[in-house]
Amino acid sequence: MSSSDKKEAFMQRGKQLALTRSAARLAAVQALYQWEVAGGRPEAIVREFADHRNHNMSDGEELPPADAKLFTNIVIGAATHVRELDDMIAAVLTEDWTVERLEAILRAILRCGAYELAHRPDVPPKVTIAEYVAVTDAFFGARETGLTNGILDQLARGLRPTEMGQRGGSAS
Repeated sequence: MSSSDKKEAFMQRGKQLALTRSAARLAAVQALYQWEVAGGRPEAIVREFADHRNHNMSDGEELPPADAKLFTNIVIGAATHVRELDDMIAAVLTEDWTVERLEAILRAILRCGAYELAHRPDVPPKVTIAEYVAVTDAFFGARETGLTNGILDQLARGLRPTEMGQRGGSAS
């Protein structure tokens, strides 16, 4: 195998990994939404998604299977830390908005993004923001997409200021 073939194969594996991680985030948002709306234990929802919803659709195209480890971590983590995440989100909302007033799917998106920002230091904050902005765009229009971007950006600046190019900071 030539060096250019090796480079191409490496790039293809990287793209595939990125797609499986994107699929995991989309599925995690859907699972967290189901958890909030229908109730149940997060572990049971994770099993159900693994058994029945391994493939996701985005813009009419089937995504590769979700990264099961990332999916499970986000769903269980966000459900476990939901109060902490809601407090963080509430801290950056304007006074006339509450977390409860947000659409349930938007709440799920923000909780997943906030969870990754607060509890997944292995994922760069700009990646987290971009991923959940893309998920929001799949469900909503420009207004909600901008809201997601603004909220997650503010959370990232407070939680991980150095990675966001700032000095100091406070975790909201």
